[in-house]
Order: sequence, then C-alpha cells, then structure tokens
Amino acid sequence: MEDQFMEAVRIKLSNALKMEFPAGIRREQPLLSVPGRAHAITGMRRAGKTFYLFQCLRDALAQGVARERLVYFSLEDIRLGRLGSLEATHLLQILEAYYQRFPGFRGKEEVVFCFDEIQLVQEWERFVRLLIDSEKVRVFFSGSSAKMLSREVATSMRGRAMETTITPFNFREFASARGMPEIDWGGYPSSSARSWLQKTLDDYLLIGGLPELTNVTTTHVWDNLLQDHIENVLSRDVADRHNIRSVGLLDAFARQLLCNLAKAFSVSKITADFSSRGLAVSKDTLLAFLGYFEDAFLVSTVEIFSRSERQRQVNPRKLYLADHSLARAFSPVAIDRGRMLENIVACELAREMRDLAYVKTASGREVDFIATAYDGSRHLIQVASDVSAPKTWEREVKPLLEAQGEVKDARLWLLCEALPPANFERPEKINVIPLYQWLSVGIAGFQRTGWGTDWPPAKNDESLPDEKGGGTKSA
Repeated sequence: MEDQFMEAVRIKLSNALKMEFPAGIRREQPLLSVPGRAHAITGMRRAGKTFYLFQCLRDALAQGVARERLVYFSLEDIRLGRLGSLEATHLLQILEAYYQRFPGFRGKEEVVFCFDEIQLVQEWERFVRLLIDSEKVRVFFSGSSAKMLSREVATSMRGRAMETTITPFNFREFASARGMPEIDWGGYPSSSARSWLQKTLDDYLLIGGLPELTNVTTTHVWDNLLQDHIENVLSRDVADRHNIRSVGLLDAFARQLLCNLAKAFSVSKITADFSSRGLAVSKDTLLAFLGYFEDAFLVSTVEIFSRSERQRQVNPRKLYLADHSLARAFSPVAIDRGRMLENIVACELAREMRDLAYVKTASGREVDFIATAYDGSRHLIQVASDVSAPKTWEREVKPLLEAQGEVKDARLWLLCEALPPANFERPEKINVIPLYQWLSVGIAGFQRTGWGTDWPPAKNDESLPDEKGGGTKSA
C-alpha cells in the first residue's frame, strides 16, 4: 500500500513540476506576507480558492522564482488512498520525495509549496508548523470551508498562518471576466465606456459573482447551479459538520435569510414565526444556525453604529449574502433591485474597509452604511436604484445630512444607478456617483481621482460623440 502511495506521489510531483499554472481571472485579494508564517487561503465553496493558489504561483514565477521551486499538490486524489486515510506522516513522505529529486535546494533555496484540499489529511496542522519551522519554504494551503473555517485556522496554526479570504467576484473581476475594454480612469469615462459598464452591471445583478456562473447564459442553469451550491453548503459545511439532525428546520431558516438580503432581521421574530407555523425551535438554536452560516461564508451581518455596546446588542442587525445571486436560489418572486445593489455595495465595502455598520439618526432615518477605512477615514454611504423623482431624492439625501451632524468627519456618498436630473439641488458635501463607476474603482479610486466633487459635469453628465465618431467631447 505504501509503495502504491509513493508511486502516486512521484507521478503527481512529476506532473506538478511540468504543468502550466492556469491563469483565470486575476483576483484582487491582497496576499499578506510575514516571515515564518504560512498562507491560509479560505473562503466559501466555489469562490476560486484553487485558482488563487495558481495566481500566487504565477506571481512567484514572474518574480524570478525557478519553476522547479514552485510545487502545487492537490490531496484530493483517489490514487493517494481512501478518503480520511491520509495522515501527517504521508505529507512528510511527499516532502521527502520532493527533496530526493532536488537535494541541492534543501536549506539553500526557498521552495514554494501549495497544498490544496489539505483538510483531508489528519493532523495536517502539525505538518505545516513543522515545515515552516524546519525548512526554507513558503507554504500555501487551502481547503473546503467545512474544515477550513477562519477561527479553526487561527486556533490550529497557533498564530503561524496569515489568512486570505477568497470571495465571489466583485464587479471589477466580473467585468474583467467579460472582457472589460481599456478605460481611461484618469478622466471621466467616455459615453461608450459608461454604456458598457452599465450593461455589465445589469449582467452582474442577474448572474452574480460565483466564477462558474460568469459565462452561463441560460436562466434555468443559473438557478440549478445556485440551488446545488447552497444545498452543498448546508449539507456539507453545516449539517454534516455540526451533526444537525433537524435538516428541514435548517433549510427553512436558510430560505428565510436568503430571501431577505439587505434587510434588518430579528432572530426572536423568526423564532415566533416558525412557532406559529408549527416548527418547534428555540431562539438559541437559530442563533447557532446563523453562526454556522457565517462560518461557512454564506452570510454576514452588520450592526448598528453606536458607541454603546447595549445599543448594538438590542438593535436588529442587517443581513447580507456572500453574493447577491444566492437570493435567487429559493426566492419565489423577483428580489428588489435596490436591495440587490445594496448587497453588492456591502460586499465591496467588506473587502475594502476595516469596519462596517449602518446608521439610525436621532429622527429615525437610516443611512445604509458607515464604513471606516484602514487609514481611519469614515464614509457615510447611501445606495439607491432610482433618484429621478424629487421625493426619492429628498428621502435619500436627508439621512446623509442628518448623519453627518452626528459623525462630523465622515465623507458623504450617494450611489445611484443613474445621476438625478441636472436641476436637482445637491448639497455641497455629498458625492453623487453612478454605481457602475463607483464599483469600477472603489472608494480608494475616487480618493485618487477626485471624482464626485464637481457633479454634475457639463450638461447633466452627458458627453457627445465628436465629429469623427471616435471619441467624446463635452456638450
């Protein structure tokens, strides 16, 4: 049996050292590097963790690391043995097989090892800690979210790993997958660029950011893949992992959450609703289920902005999905477009910002987000689909102005699908930005370019083709 294992290892190593690393769509998640620590690649199922490992290897190759010192090894291979039969000693045998082939590298040249689906190996954590302590290596590892939760990586690695969480595609990555044309981000985008971006945002709203769905063109295929994805998360990452027997209740709670993205929710109210429908359940059980969903990268929650811990505890949280498309999986009706857009912005802010909350003003008006950046700057952000009606415009602007009275150092943003009419009066401090444009560069990009400080440009933000039809000029 051991001879078969070693033969499989030698074959896999030989193939791994010859393979071309697939390119895929470049992901934006930064890779934080600290000497003496491994790199843990975590995230929801099907979000692209394996391709991120390939991206790291391609980057190392571009930086001059010799190809022989870049090793990708997937442990999800029936040739290596039965599921669950691999132990840390088998990983040591893989290591020794590599150094038998390249003995001159040991202790002299840094070798990059990427272990995919490492959670299939018993006590893999001991092997990784030993490897980074005893060899001249960089170690990357990833696996399914069922066994690779953030808190477990932190505990099992005892502070010896830096974590990078891979999420579904953001808008920029989705646009790249759709072949985004060259756009001059140093100035205001041309009319053709804006049209392309708006069309792509429409597609993104419909399809979502799960990589395997990016180029699917049939509606029933999207729905089937989304349902299959969620069922996998619920069964493998939640029910099996936590030994949950009341699968029907788990499924009902997941459906309740998935259909209510970008809404305030109360576990107490959901408990009462379930009880009225004959589903016996306790509040503590649903709170545990919610924690499991968050651990599996399916949902996230946002608290109210307050300096009082009690206020944060007693006020409802708002719910957001890891990807807005997941709301389609079980919803019997179309999801409100404005809530889908708000969920997209929430995911973008969660990637870019240090802290995220929502705001209730003293008069009871709500601002969708207050985001705190890593440089300490704060941003009050309102998201709206259509602000062309005066009453809607006023309803979106007033909360921002009230909230600024309570958070005086914050920058104000109103993100909308299309700019309001030119004759609308814009308070001086509010940056009014088309969503497709904001999602194309993020807050950091706007801070670099200064966009949003002079709205509206000439003639209500429109540009006309020049006489030759090849460019634009201000109206």
